Amino acid sequence: MFGKRVSEYLGFQKVPLAILAVVGLARLGLSLAGTPDKTVAWLSMNVVTWAAAFYYGVAVHTRGFGSYRQILPLAFFQMVLQQVIAVAGILLAIAGLPNVFAAPEFSMGVQNQWIHLLAHLTIGIVVPTLMLWGVASLVLLITRKVSRRPAVA
Repeated sequence: MFGKRVSEYLGFQKVPLAILAVVGLARLGLSLAGTPDKTVAWLSMNVVTWAAAFYYGVAVHTRGFGSYRQILPLAFFQMVLQQVIAVAGILLAIAGLPNVFAAPEFSMGVQNQWIHLLAHLTIGIVVPTLMLWGVASLVLLITRKVSRRPAVA
C-alpha cells in the first residue's frame, strides 16, 4: 500500500495503537464495571487519536517513513482500531450490557443501536480518517518547513 507493507505501517504506529487500545478497553471495562459515564468520559480515544495525528505528521518526516501518502493508511488503521472498540461496546449494549459506548449522550441521539453500530462502521471510519489525514498532512507540511531533512531510513 503506497510502497509499504501493512506490517510496516503497523510497526511504525505500534505505540499510538497500543495507547489507543489501552484507553478504549479501559473505558469499556470501567463502564461495564459500573463507573459513571461522566467519569469514564475522561478516558478519551479521540484525544489519543488526535494526538497521534500530530505525531504522525512529525514522525513521518523526522523518521524518514514517507510522505503524505503514507499518512492515509496510518490514519485508517488508527480509525479501524478505534471503531472496533466502539462497535464492541455497542454490541455488548445490544446484548444487554449497557456501557458508555451506547449511552445517549455519547451516541449523538441515535435511538437504534444497530444504526449506531452501522454508522461507526461506515461514516465513523471514512470521515475521521480523511480528517486525520488532513490534519497530519498539515503538520507534516509545517514540519518540513521548520526542520532539517530526515536521516535516510
